[in-house]
Amino acid sequence: MHRLSDAEFEQAVGDALDSIPPELAQAMDNVVILVEPEPPQDDPDLLGVYDGVPLTERDGWWDAGSLPDRITIFQGPLERFCDSPEQLREEIAVTVVHEIAHHFGISDEQLHELGWG
Repeated sequence: MHRLSDAEFEQAVGDALDSIPPELAQAMDNVVILVEPEPPQDDPDLLGVYDGVPLTERDGWWDAGSLPDRITIFQGPLERFCDSPEQLREEIAVTVVHEIAHHFGISDEQLHELGWG
């Protein structure tokens, strides 16, 4: 297990977001990225979650004052999963990309096929 301070963890999430190609980042719409210490008790190993309506499923009604979609990255399980700072930063990046892919309508099955599972 490798532990980062809350600020270091949030910086690693920010670095992962900065690594996304600009055209992809600009295409993200009405979504916030959050960091939480732990996932829900019924899923203690959850690394991240996307909660919202994927861009591919939105229509005109969605944009009119809708709350933003949420991508939540869970610090505790990621830290418990990793043995080194490098592995942790890599896993944070993979988790961020994985959840952003859901925002774009890419399924878990497709992500696994692409190596981002």
